[in-house]
Amino acid sequence: MTKGLTYKDSGVDIDQANRFVDGIGALVRSTMVKGALMRKGSFGGLFELGKYKNPVLVSSTDGVGTKLLLAMGADKHDTVGIDLVAMNVNDVLCVGAKPLFFLDYIACGKVKPDVLHEVIKGVTEGCRQSGCTLIGGETAEMPGLYGPDEYDLAGFTVGVVEKKDMIDGSKIKNGDLMIGLASSGIHANGYSLARKVFTAAEQKANMKELLTPTRIYVKPVLAVIKKFKIRGIAHITGGAFYEKLTKVLPNGKGFVVFRESWPIPAIFQKIQQAGKVSEAEMFRTFNMGIGMVLVVKAKDVVGVRALLKKQGVENFVIGKVIKAGPDGKIRFM
Repeated sequence: MTKGLTYKDSGVDIDQANRFVDGIGALVRSTMVKGALMRKGSFGGLFELGKYKNPVLVSSTDGVGTKLLLAMGADKHDTVGIDLVAMNVNDVLCVGAKPLFFLDYIACGKVKPDVLHEVIKGVTEGCRQSGCTLIGGETAEMPGLYGPDEYDLAGFTVGVVEKKDMIDGSKIKNGDLMIGLASSGIHANGYSLARKVFTAAEQKANMKELLTPTRIYVKPVLAVIKKFKIRGIAHITGGAFYEKLTKVLPNGKGFVVFRESWPIPAIFQKIQQAGKVSEAEMFRTFNMGIGMVLVVKAKDVVGVRALLKKQGVENFVIGKVIKAGPDGKIRFM
């Protein structure tokens, strides 16, 4: 009798995938925080919300983008998982929410346990840095859609904040100051442009900077929120200063950014020079060394900056709130 085809014959090895999942158990358990519930046989991640008077759940989903192409090209996979977590938890942080749990999705052409273990190692490191639990995930082996050495990442997080403590920018006033929190580099936006302007040799020469993971701001910023009334928070990602920063502004308000108030990391200068990119395009595409911005009362600036410094976050007063002008919500000086 002729043996029929199996799923494995089509390129999907369920046993290999199961071995991979079993192999990351210790990493996943290392992210467990209070509220995470582990129940055998559950088809979904479980989390007990705990005691809140009027909780608001805050969610975010995001990926890593074409930064993955550099990671795959360099055969270095242990940092993109940190990027994946960071892009999500930093977003929910902008309304003052504490991230509770995280889920990941890995799509690949072939399950390669050594590579994917490195990816998950980064994801769990990001979860530990942000104090949230890796509560579930999915690994999808899809030959034909992806090459055998290709993979893609997506993530999802849920956080919580008391409704009365939500930060939405509505209380921002003229004269408030902007505190910029230093980025660790490019983070995870603008890589299509960076890859286009750099030759293969230049990409290799700058690979350390290009693969530096996104800074996670959760713990230091939550410490600040606990002590000070923060009026607005912006995570500087795609759209950067022109879109993400101005997103927090109420009608009639604008920002003036003090262009010379912080040092721009060399990697951005290299990109700008290599591609002859305009300054406006740079500030629309990249974080330019500022990964997150807090809008605070002028009287709180010294205290907020001191607490951030104590938490190990380099920061700068990078601008102030003004009345919106005819040239839009943001201008540089």
